[in-house]
Amino acid sequence: MTQLFDSLRLRDLVLRNRVGIPAMCQYSAQDGMANDWHFVHYSSRAIGGPGLIIVEATAVAPSGRISPADLGLWDDAQIEPLARIARFAKAQGCAIGVQLAHAGRKASVSLGWQAQHPLAGNEGGWDVVGPSALAFGEGYPLPRELDAAAIAALVGEFVAGARRAREAGFQTVQIHAAHGYLLHQFLSPLANQRTDGYGGSFENRTRLVREVVSAVRSEWPERLPLLIRLSATDWVDGGWSADQTVELCRVLKELGVDLVDVSTGGLVPYAQIPVGPGFQTEFAERVRRQAGIPTATVGLITAPAQADHIVRSGQADLVLLGREVLRNPYWPLEAAQALGQVAAWPAQYLRAAPAGSLQRLAPAA
Repeated sequence: MTQLFDSLRLRDLVLRNRVGIPAMCQYSAQDGMANDWHFVHYSSRAIGGPGLIIVEATAVAPSGRISPADLGLWDDAQIEPLARIARFAKAQGCAIGVQLAHAGRKASVSLGWQAQHPLAGNEGGWDVVGPSALAFGEGYPLPRELDAAAIAALVGEFVAGARRAREAGFQTVQIHAAHGYLLHQFLSPLANQRTDGYGGSFENRTRLVREVVSAVRSEWPERLPLLIRLSATDWVDGGWSADQTVELCRVLKELGVDLVDVSTGGLVPYAQIPVGPGFQTEFAERVRRQAGIPTATVGLITAPAQADHIVRSGQADLVLLGREVLRNPYWPLEAAQALGQVAAWPAQYLRAAPAGSLQRLAPAA
């Protein structure tokens, strides 16, 4: 009995299956604005049959971009280009969300396919911020330590980003607190050496994440789900750990988070990560079991049987495929055929659909 193509309800949003596409930066925006590349990229994957697409890291402030070509939701002018994408995805029966992000000390770097280096001022770079004046790595600038006023303003920027996301028609927002970006930096003792109410103890280091979640949940419609992405471990002794992740997720569940997208790493460049097929799934399973909250898993998941096993065995509620759907936008349709399931083929493509695998689903609510 396969379960990968069972529906998944998160509040009033029902995903048509358990296949999702995680946030993956395209580094193709100008002034934070989505363009034709983004429309074609996301639309082609919506046609491919996933239950959910999470649009790439979208900065809540210009200084929060990873690169100068990141998407943004800090200005009302950025709403409509993203709304066009959301409308098309929903018309295909695919739920769609957006990841709200701030890069912190990992901001102001070159594009993802370029040799990675921090940008100088004459390259369009800008000053970076963080919980403490600790650089990401050798050759990276020291961030300016955020003071209390700047932290309060940051929470407001996430709230404003969520408001614009709703106006754009997104059905969920995901708060990015993983991969070494700003909220993750506050969580980890490797980046956060503050001595005030935002540093030191577990309660203090998690304070900003809790404040952002609470503030966004208050802004976000009650009927729609709120997601968060966490790195379950820094893969470094003395850093953020799986135990702390579970403890935080218990709190986040009470604050109104509906699903945790469990990833790992990204906080420091020297971490030794044992990469392999499904290498992060154990952390999603642990959070799901010990914190009692739905989870998504991601990381070198490529085969339909592998993805289905993850769901059937209770390791995660949602399977996210990144690089695999860059290689093949129609992976969900092909996986349904491989698993003997009915797939949501677009009417325009029915002439090419395998016999017995056809189904047209209603647009996502």
